[in-house]
Parts: sequence; structure tokens; C-alpha cells
Amino acid sequence: MNIRQVKDDDIARITEIYNWYILNTTVTFETETINLLEMKKRVQEKVANHDWLVGELNQEIIGYAYYGSFRSRPAYNHTVESTVYLAQESIGQGFGKSLYGELIKSAEENGFRELIGVIALPNPKSTILHQKLGFEEIGVLKKVGYKFDGYIDVGIWQKSIA
Repeated sequence: MNIRQVKDDDIARITEIYNWYILNTTVTFETETINLLEMKKRVQEKVANHDWLVGELNQEIIGYAYYGSFRSRPAYNHTVESTVYLAQESIGQGFGKSLYGELIKSAEENGFRELIGVIALPNPKSTILHQKLGFEEIGVLKKVGYKFDGYIDVGIWQKSIA
């Protein structure tokens, strides 16, 4: 897998991957699909001060990972929230670990000290991935999300990289 910085040409594939999660899972709490313009706006907001990486195999994007502000107050400036999404056919092959690993390196190189992962539960694949990458479960917010006619817990995971 080749890992590189996101480009404008990647927006359509990224949107396709993400919209699958919106429509089929509780991994994201969004309930309506997003269009290309909205995804482009989100990417531009992240890369202005943070990072967004894509993973490609045979010149096709199979996943992406990014980090951005955890909270808006200045005291949180050294903490970022991170995430990774893979195309369904690419799950379980180690791509997520590689892609997320590069994202962690980027955050460290850019002077951030704490990474926060927010995981809708249950999500054993994501919790295992975060464990493998050295994140620690900090706590669970009970029934804070509502999607597909049910309430969803959220796990908060943290990794210190300072």
C-alpha cells in the first residue's frame, strides 16, 4: 500500500467510502450522505492545520485517515482527534494499521502530544486496531448517539505521543 497526502482528485473516492459507512453502519453518527463539495470542504479544513492521508493499492484509494482539532478551546491545541476509514474490501488485511500508524507519525512530527479516538460501540475491529496502535481506553459515554432506531455508546481512546 502506498500512503500519501490527500489530493483534490481523491475526494470522490473518499466520499464513496464514507457514504457507505453513513448508510450501513453506526461507525459514524451522520445519518445523511454527503456530497463531494461537503467532503472537499472537510478535507480543506483538516489540511489547513492538521493532516489527511490516503492509502492506495494498485493506484486505487482503499482508505483514508486524518486528524483534526479535538476541541476548539486553545488549551486543547496539542490534542487531536484521529480516525481511519477503509473500503469494505480492504478490511482485515493490515491496511488500517499501516495507514493509522503513518497518521500517528504525522501527528508526532507536527508537535501534537495526545491523540483521541472516538469509537461507536460495539466495534471490535476498531477497538482492536486502537489497542494494537497503543491507544488506551479512557472511558465510555453511554447512549450518546442515536441511529437506526437505537442508542449507541461511544468509547474514548487516548494515545500519548509526546
